[in-house]
Amino acid sequence: MSAIDRLLTNYARQVRLPWSTNTSGKQRIWFAVYPPAEERRVRAHLPKFEAETLAANHGWSIVDLTDLLPEWIAGHEYREGIFAEPEHFSANAELEDLAVYRVRHACQAEDVDASSVVTIIGLATLFDFIRVSSLIERIEDSVRGRLLVLFPGEYAGNVYRFMDARDGFNYMAVPITSVESFISP
Repeated sequence: MSAIDRLLTNYARQVRLPWSTNTSGKQRIWFAVYPPAEERRVRAHLPKFEAETLAANHGWSIVDLTDLLPEWIAGHEYREGIFAEPEHFSANAELEDLAVYRVRHACQAEDVDASSVVTIIGLATLFDFIRVSSLIERIEDSVRGRLLVLFPGEYAGNVYRFMDARDGFNYMAVPITSVESFISP
């Protein structure tokens, strides 16, 4: 069984567990952790994640951050200068604000309720521009049901490392990994 198939199996077990209604925002967030090289395979399996969610009688929606950076640059007043001297480019706060807005908007949509899973994809495209830990801390109060963060990186000893490159952060989210015995049936 491939790592992504095991990740999907572990997600299917997690989404079928009973959901407590009196959990904090931090505990309503799930990190599906996978190697960054598997990004395309994870995306190809999104319909299976959706099917497992719907089979567990939960709602499903996606917020895709993949195009956030190119859309921001395309609309930027100084885009020509950014392209001319990319080494001077810094948009961390503005991009993070846009990402926060998109995720909050998805979490507060009319069709999202306390039994829904909102899934974030496309974080890899924002590597080196935003900190995932900061994004999650800013939106955790908006999560009604569960927030599934498709996280290209690693998880070890309660520490998440985005894209296997940044200093890790300790976060209270529920990790879902591709380790075979991660969640016992």
